[in-house]
Amino acid sequence: MAEANNASQTNAPSRDKVIIRTSFIGIGANLLLAAFKAVVGLLSHSIAIVLDAVNNLSDALSSVITIVGTKLAGRRPDKKHPLGYGRIEFLSAMIVAAIVLYAGIASGVESLKKLFAPETPDYDIATLIVVGAAVAVKILLGRYVKGVGEKVGSAALVASGSDASFDAILSVATLFCAVLFMVWGIQLEAVVGVVISIVIIKAGVEMLAETLDEILGKRLDAETIATVRDAVCEDPDVHGAYDLILHSYGPEKLVGSVHVEVADTMTADAIDLMERRIARHVYEKCGVMLTGIGIYSMNTTSDEVRTMRTRLTELIMAHEGVLQMHGFHADTEAKTATFDVIIDYALADRDSLYAHISQDAREAYPDYTFHITLDIDLL
Repeated sequence: MAEANNASQTNAPSRDKVIIRTSFIGIGANLLLAAFKAVVGLLSHSIAIVLDAVNNLSDALSSVITIVGTKLAGRRPDKKHPLGYGRIEFLSAMIVAAIVLYAGIASGVESLKKLFAPETPDYDIATLIVVGAAVAVKILLGRYVKGVGEKVGSAALVASGSDASFDAILSVATLFCAVLFMVWGIQLEAVVGVVISIVIIKAGVEMLAETLDEILGKRLDAETIATVRDAVCEDPDVHGAYDLILHSYGPEKLVGSVHVEVADTMTADAIDLMERRIARHVYEKCGVMLTGIGIYSMNTTSDEVRTMRTRLTELIMAHEGVLQMHGFHADTEAKTATFDVIIDYALADRDSLYAHISQDAREAYPDYTFHITLDIDLL
């Protein structure tokens, strides 16, 4: 565990520097765009361009928050927070989403005002050039920031990059309005402003929901789970890996536990060596710190128990909705048996199926007392 923490701290600075550098690029680009758009928007009496300028300022503020969040998240673990401050990045991503949401609402209010009390815009070729240049800059900036965010696992950068891409689309709409007014005299400034606001609000809500999922603890992707489980099962003494639980303490900081099935003939010394071996291998291969490895004892000496296990497995797995049965153990002298079952959350009545499984087990072996755990579906 200490070895893993040290390695994590060694890798963290380079990632943080990338995030901070990218955020500073975003701040510079957005401040320049905001200045140009504000001047052009005020001179041409264009509410859409002015709103674009305000949105660029909110983007710059988002980048500032990303920098602050990254700095705070990079603090070393201490007594109060032994697993570090990585989750602060989730909070900074939430603040960025809230800023985007606020910008959308504010833009909507101003657009509605202009809808009922419109001002005649005064566009010229210079205006079109500025807005066109802004579109190009925003497309490049959005792709760059989002790409870096996905590469280093920064939710805040991904949110900022996505917002920049939205801005490019909105600037195209503003450019369209300008051309429409200059050629045909049709004024759609306020209408486009409302549409822009709706798009911004939608983006903010989606960003906020995604960040909340991270904070609440969403299901990890199947590929990550499979990779960690496969790494555990690569140990020669492991006959199965179950109940894998991973907690995120920030991007690229996964901590978890797992149950492994081993032969009942293993000694405590052999199990201890195996657990150390697994923890080291999983961290080196997956970057995941396993802080707990539980043991399921698999009977290898009793034909009666092996037969019982095979029969019950076939009986229980025949039920539609049962995803897995594991951790089977039977005591032939005490006449007790325990195992876990995982039932699909998609089923309308999981409790009813669990009761049916319990009944089937008792009917198959009426002289046994069963302790069946309805396990969490983490698959």
